[in-house]
Amino acid sequence: MDTETLGPDEDGLSRAAEILTGGGLVAFPTETVYGLGGDAKNDHAVARIFAAKNRPTFNPLIVHVADVDTAKRYVSWNDAAEILTTAFWPGPLTLVLPIRDDSGLSELVTSGLPSLAVRVPAHPAFRSLLKAFGGPLAGPSANPSGRISPTSADHVIAGLAGKIDAVLDGGPCEVGLESTIIGLTDTPVLLRPGGLPVEAAEAALGYPLGRHNDGDPLVAPGQMTSHYAPGAPVRLNVTEPRENEVLLGFGHVTCDLNLSESGDLTEAAANLFGYLHRLDETGAPIAVSPIPDHGLGRAINDRLRRAAAPRP
Repeated sequence: MDTETLGPDEDGLSRAAEILTGGGLVAFPTETVYGLGGDAKNDHAVARIFAAKNRPTFNPLIVHVADVDTAKRYVSWNDAAEILTTAFWPGPLTLVLPIRDDSGLSELVTSGLPSLAVRVPAHPAFRSLLKAFGGPLAGPSANPSGRISPTSADHVIAGLAGKIDAVLDGGPCEVGLESTIIGLTDTPVLLRPGGLPVEAAEAALGYPLGRHNDGDPLVAPGQMTSHYAPGAPVRLNVTEPRENEVLLGFGHVTCDLNLSESGDLTEAAANLFGYLHRLDETGAPIAVSPIPDHGLGRAINDRLRRAAAPRP
């Protein structure tokens, strides 16, 4: 199929909503990364998402909704959810909560799990699209499964052209990392670090989150050991690159591309996937400077560890 590129204006949003209503797939901008949207109530549309990405069907999807009241139609709410959503929605936070028996969502969205990952995004173009469409959108990252996440419409086209119906081009993503995922089906647990620093969520709750280990059962997106990977091999915590490597730097280092010369983790997060795309185009192995493991650095290091993991 031909993949259309749409602008975030009234005509583009109307066309995108029309495609989604017909069971088609539209990639959309969020503040985190570009997502690949399909009607979360339509089995065929959700199946097309898995097929377009070549995504394992055991890997659940995030459902994006317009507001908290809409989220409550699909999941069972609790006190922790109320605290976190009051503080951080709309924004880069996904909550995993028990799915309601009467949700009406495609069972493919949850990969058979009794829980649902749900988020209210902040990006204005995507919020306008949710309003124009008028329903929940299943939306993983808009890239081939396991590869570098897209932070621009060009990244989406490079990976999925001909496999999806359209891309809504809203410019580069501001945060540049996927959402933080917190599980609230039992004791609150961090399932994936992301665009909301873990420290902020813990401060709002007033207690530390539990941790999900890589060997634990997969219960949320982004937990596969090998993920976010370029075609080239990746080597981490490098101070001296090898002769054949390109260096992704951080701080005051001599390198091919620098995530943040000033050591700003927010800037580094926003640049991470875009710079990995650019270095991967060279065909050379990628070495990466050490990144501090606090704040957004936790999420950056999580993505880099998965990018560097042995490929399946």
